[in-house]
Amino acid sequence: MARQGAIGRLRIVIFKAVGEGKPYPDHGLVTTRDWAHLPPRQIRLDQLTTVRTTLDLRGLLTDDSTFYGDLFAHVVAWRGELYLEDGLQRALRAALQQRTIIHARVLELG
Repeated sequence: MARQGAIGRLRIVIFKAVGEGKPYPDHGLVTTRDWAHLPPRQIRLDQLTTVRTTLDLRGLLTDDSTFYGDLFAHVVAWRGELYLEDGLQRALRAALQQRTIIHARVLELG
């Protein structure tokens, strides 16, 4: 019985996957203003694949790490997957606060 509990806990993950690089084509959205036309919506963390494998913990732990830039994460939907392009610090902070969703602007690519 204890083994089943351990296996169940191992299945709890923050993200669907951790990727390296952007597998989707360039979309041309660079600045916060470029993304602003997309309305934010709720996205579950366990549906996201990151496009970065590393994060500077000093940046994550500073008080203003989520103060600058867009209030919402940037996500690219491509070929049935959701890729977290920008907002990894926000997503990790949400997970550390035991929240399972974030608000993100989602760009749908053909």
